Amino acid sequence: MNNIQPDKSKKYLITGAAGFIGYFLTKRLLEQECLVIGIDNINNYYDVRLKYDRLANLEKYTQFTFIKGDISDKELVLRLFEEHRPDIVINLAAQAGVRYSIENPDAYIQSNINGFFNILEACRNHPVEHLIYASSSSVYGANDKLPFEESDFVDHPISLYAATKKSNELMAYTYSHLFHIPVTGLRFFTVYGPYGRPDMAYFSFIDKYFKNEPIKIFNNGDFENDLYRDFTYIDDIVEGIVRLIDSKPYGKAPYRIFNIGNNKPVKLMDFIQTLEKALSSALGRDVIFDKIFEPMKPGDVPATYASIDLLNEAVGFQPNTTIEQGLQSFADWYVDYYHLR
Repeated sequence: MNNIQPDKSKKYLITGAAGFIGYFLTKRLLEQECLVIGIDNINNYYDVRLKYDRLANLEKYTQFTFIKGDISDKELVLRLFEEHRPDIVINLAAQAGVRYSIENPDAYIQSNINGFFNILEACRNHPVEHLIYASSSSVYGANDKLPFEESDFVDHPISLYAATKKSNELMAYTYSHLFHIPVTGLRFFTVYGPYGRPDMAYFSFIDKYFKNEPIKIFNNGDFENDLYRDFTYIDDIVEGIVRLIDSKPYGKAPYRIFNIGNNKPVKLMDFIQTLEKALSSALGRDVIFDKIFEPMKPGDVPATYASIDLLNEAVGFQPNTTIEQGLQSFADWYVDYYHLR
C-alpha cells in the first residue's frame, strides 16, 4: 500500500487533533505541506502530558493552527467554521473507552452526541467538500457472524459507547440525506502504536510491568475459547483515512460507512506473548508479565474481525503492518519515551 498525496490546496479541520489517531493524521498532512486546523479539549481521561507532547510535535509546523476547545461548545464550533472555512472535516474527537462509559456516561453524551451534532450543524451551515468521522467496531456488539461486514445488523449495542457511535452513524446519514453533505463513517478496529492511549490493554500491560503489578486478562483463563481482536497499526489507519479524503460519496444521500481494520484477528494470549517478546527486545532482557485471569467485563465482546473488502474496493486499502512489527515499534517507543533503556 503506497502512500498517496493529499490535496495541498485544501484546508483541513481535524477534531481531536491531540488524540492518538488525530495526532498521527495531522502529522501526516502537515508533513505533506497541507494547511491544518486542529481542535482538542485536552481532557484528563488519560495523562494529559502525552497529549501535550503530541501537540508540541505538531506545533513545529508553521501551517498548523491549534484551538483548545470542546466540540460540545456549539458557538465555538460555528465560529471556528465561520473563521476558517475548512474544505475537509475529519471528526475524531470523542470520549473513548467501552468500560469507562459504564462509570461516566455523561461524558459520552456530551462529546459523542452533542459534540457530533454541533459538527454536523456546522457542516450544514458552512458546506464542506467531505466530512469523515470516527465510528467504532463496537457497534457490532455481540454479533457472532465473522468477519464483521458493514451490512451486518448493528441495532443491539452492548455498551453506551457503542450506542453513541451507532447514533453518530444515524445522525450522519440524516444530515447527508437532508442537506447533501458528503459523509464517510469509519468503524475503527483496535488501533495501536507509539503515542497510543494509555487506557488500551497493550499500553497498560507494559505500565503494570514496570510498576511490578500483575496484568488482568479478562478471558476467564479460557485459552481454548480465547478473545480475538483485530489489532490495526496506526500507520495503516492513517493511510486509509488519507486515501478516503478525495474519494467522496455521491448520490441522493452521499453517505457511506467502512470498516477500517487489519482483517487478521489475533488471540489475546498470542498478542500478550508477542508484546512480551517486543519489550524483551527493546530492553535487552527477558520479560514475562505476571498474569491474573478474570471474567469478561460488561460491554466487552468475544471477538472483533473486520471485513475490509469495501474499503479495499473503494481506495485500495490493504494494511501491511504485522502484529510483530507494530508491537515492536510501540515497545521501542515506550522504552525511549519513558527513558527506560
